[in-house]
Amino acid sequence: MTEVLNSIFKNLLNPMQWSVGWVNIIEIFIIVSILFVFYTKFIKNTQSEKLVKGLLFLVLVWIFSQLLIMINLKILGMFLRSMVALIALSLIVIFQPELRRFLGYLGQPGFIRNTFFSPSKKYEKREDSVDVIKEIIEAVKYLTKTKTGALIVFQKGMNTGIYSDVGTKIDAIISAELILTIFHPNTPLHDGAMVIDNNKIHSAGVLLPLTEDPKLSWKYGTRHRAAIGLSEISDAACLVVSEETGDVSICMDGMLKKYEDLKTLKTDLESILGIKPADEKSLKHKNIFDILTGK
Repeated sequence: MTEVLNSIFKNLLNPMQWSVGWVNIIEIFIIVSILFVFYTKFIKNTQSEKLVKGLLFLVLVWIFSQLLIMINLKILGMFLRSMVALIALSLIVIFQPELRRFLGYLGQPGFIRNTFFSPSKKYEKREDSVDVIKEIIEAVKYLTKTKTGALIVFQKGMNTGIYSDVGTKIDAIISAELILTIFHPNTPLHDGAMVIDNNKIHSAGVLLPLTEDPKLSWKYGTRHRAAIGLSEISDAACLVVSEETGDVSICMDGMLKKYEDLKTLKTDLESILGIKPADEKSLKHKNIFDILTGK
């Protein structure tokens, strides 16, 4: 791998290789466009955004190490190059949630259409969305008071049908009474997740993939692990009510946000359901390490 990278680098430095024509400019434009789309779809406003900046820094260090070798500072250059190669291998582990999410997105129908040709999202105050949030807030208020566990999935651009098809199809209008009935401990659907799609309850009793994050605390039960697991491989948002504490959290992009009041929860639900643009300061999730360390 090192020899291949060295060969590429030498070719780039060779002046004879830099005969740029219109075809090359178009190729560069296409590559930049693809990278920009993938950045906005999978990296922007996630925990990995800082890591991308670190990756760019590693590229600069690699180039600098090659320059050192070319001016006969071989020991220092080889040391820097070895460090960059070692860190680059660790990126596979660091970016594991994003890689899982990306591979899951590749398997969705209409991948090219949704990624490159999906229209910009227009936010409008739809009455059905407002009613949905009102009903969900009423249900969550009772669930937290009674410490009844619940897991609600808000399906967005990426289709989670591969999981929701395993559950019981409902296709019903959302109401607080129906939500409370589904998650009542004496009903057969209460242990699974409820999937909301297009402002309707699509299915219930859905089994979701559990996260494989080894750093996750033992304090988090199956519902939280399932919420994190689905959010790692899709763009879905998962609302969790803890059965032990009654705490309410929303998981997105493999990260959790705990809510202390229903007003903030209502604001974030409006962003998730597309009633208004997301308030990035409000809809800010923490990774598990930050939660455990109290940051």
